[in-house]
Formats: sequence, structure tokens, C-alpha cells
Amino acid sequence: MSGVAKKMRTFAENSSWIRKMFEEGAKMKAQFGADKVFDFSIGNPDVPPPAKFYTVLRELAQDEQPGIHGYMPNAGYPFVREALAKRLGPEQGVTLGAGDILMTCGAAGGLNILFKALLDPGDEVIILSPFFVEYHFYIDNHGGVAKIVPTDKEFNLDLAAIEAALNEKTKIVLINSPNNPTGQIYSADALNQLGQMLEQAGKRFGTTIYLVSDEPYRNIVFDGHQVPPLMPATTNAILASSYSKELSLPGERIGYLVVHPQMHDKEAVIGALTLANRILGFVNAPALMQRAVMQLQDVSADNSIYARRLDAFCQVLDQAGMTYVRPKGAFYLFPQTPIDDVEFCKLLAEQKILAVPGRGFGLPGYIRLAFCVDEKVIAASAPGFKKAMELARK
Repeated sequence: MSGVAKKMRTFAENSSWIRKMFEEGAKMKAQFGADKVFDFSIGNPDVPPPAKFYTVLRELAQDEQPGIHGYMPNAGYPFVREALAKRLGPEQGVTLGAGDILMTCGAAGGLNILFKALLDPGDEVIILSPFFVEYHFYIDNHGGVAKIVPTDKEFNLDLAAIEAALNEKTKIVLINSPNNPTGQIYSADALNQLGQMLEQAGKRFGTTIYLVSDEPYRNIVFDGHQVPPLMPATTNAILASSYSKELSLPGERIGYLVVHPQMHDKEAVIGALTLANRILGFVNAPALMQRAVMQLQDVSADNSIYARRLDAFCQVLDQAGMTYVRPKGAFYLFPQTPIDDVEFCKLLAEQKILAVPGRGFGLPGYIRLAFCVDEKVIAASAPGFKKAMELARK
């Protein structure tokens, strides 16, 4: 009998649809050739990092100062956090210092230390469907309970539904803007209303309810849209982000948390986050990448490439007769399916097109398409989408 934990066996059986489709894609590419398969299953940015990244990396690699690759404070280098504070403060409309920021192993590492620091067993975290598939696992890692609340028909915040879900066990409301998988951006007005709602609910229940925003796609926006700042919404705000998309460095696992500078228990929260970073085994964010991103605060990857791909993909879906809400940011489309989403993914797979069923994101009846692929791949997939829609309508 397997010694693997029962919970992990269950998790493996119900593991991420994204990974399932990614693995299916690898098989199909081996069978038919990579150029014959149209893989839109995984959000792995293919836009190159900015040229300055390579210059900085070469300089850092040649630095032989003693101890430069050693441990530093668990929250990260103070001079790196100070550099981030100078950039993020004006963006968020607050005055930030190094003590308000903690460097993490990506946004995922940041969310895990956040849940470790804030959740007692049974505490609830509200997540909004459709949601990033790993949120369930991150919350469960630390004894929390994910409570799913739907968004509206255009994937905006449904404030009434969120308010109805609040109770004395609610500890965190987790939002993701621009959203994966929909590309929706929540408005400043909606964020401010949400922040006020959470503060009032906290007073009613005698608790603190934190508003946490996961924002790795903040710099990938379209059609003149902007991502509003989180911090004006509530002093109980915490921002999680990374350089995975901003600098196109997902494999380097470098990110950060920002705590509102006026949070009433800020020092205790920062202390708990720092301890969680250590005892969860991250210890600290990668030293080399911390020093690299410090020098890259004024650059980003050329995300205008994604705007061109979005236009190309919308044209493909329009020609196929698919219905969708045009994303405002990130690099995903989330169209409706004319039949069951898993069955439609099977029809697409017959056309050598790989998509992820919406049920993996908590919303059946849709599929997620990642357009971080070459425009030629998007254009060449057009006949396959059209054929799949024709078969679905029979």
C-alpha cells in the first residue's frame, strides 16, 4: 500500500487541469510534431526579458565580493525593499518604506507565507470564481477553508454576493486583478466599496478582514485600461506580486508582498510573514534575483506583443462564432462553450488545439486560452476552432 498521504492522493487525482492539458500537449507534440499542435494551455510567458536584465545579470555574475551569495534578513535585502518602496509608493498612493515590503519566492510563495501568517485552522478565505486554480491548495496548506463567491456575468466584483458570504470566520478576501483566467480588471470604485464593506464587517464581527490582491499581471493591460491601486481601499490591504510576467522571469521565482503602511497591527503582521518565510523553508527570496530586480525598477518586458496577439485571437474566435468578454489585461481569453466545457476541449483536441476547461477555474461552461504564444500559432489554429464549433452545434 502506498505511503503517500490520503490528502495528497486526493489532490493528485483532482490536480490542476492546466497541468493535465500541458502533459497531454507534450504527448501530442511528440506524436504529431510541435508545429502541428496549437497549445494554449499554460500561461508561460514567452516574451523575452528586457535587454537590461541580461546586462545586470552579467555584472552580478562577475561580482566576487565575500558573502554576496549568503543569507540576508529573511524579509530580504533592506536596500532592495527600499528600491521597491520608492517605485510602489507613488503607484499605490501611499508612502512606503523598506519595512512595509517583504521579498518572496514569487507571488505563490508570497501567498503561502501570507496564509501561514494570518490563518488559524478553519478561518475562511473568500475567492472569486473564476479563480487561479492553485488558490484552493495554497489555502488548504495552512488550515484555511476556501469559500467560493461568483463574479457577475462580465466577471466584475459582485459586492452583494461577497457581503452575503462574510461571517465571523472570514479572515481574507482574495482578489486577482488583472484576473487569471478572465483578464478582468476591478474598478477603483468597486475596490473602495469592497474595502469599506470589509472594514464595517470586521467591526460587526469584532475581527480584522484583510483584502489581499494577487497582481502579477498588473503591467499587462490593453485598450488603455489601468489597474487601480489597492491601498486606498482599506488600511487592511496587502498586495502580492512578482516579476514572473512584469520582467518575463517566471522560473526565477522572485516576488514580493506589500503591507499597507498604516495597518494597525502592521509590525505583528510583518513579523509573522517574515517568520513564515523562514519556517516554511523558503528562508529568503533568491539573493541573486533580489539584487537583479533592484536595478530593473525602470524597465519591463515588451508587453505590447500581447496586445497584438489578443487582437489576432479575438479575430479567430469571432470567425468561429465564439462568445467572450474581451479581457482588459493578463494574457488569457475565457470564452463560453456551446456544450460541456470538458467535451468541447475534447473536440478541440481532435483539431490538435489544447485549451483548459473552465471547471478547473471554478466555472464550467467556459475554456481558458493562453495567448502567450507566437501569432502564427494563433492564426493557424483558426480552422480548428471553426471546425470544433461546427461539430459542437451538430
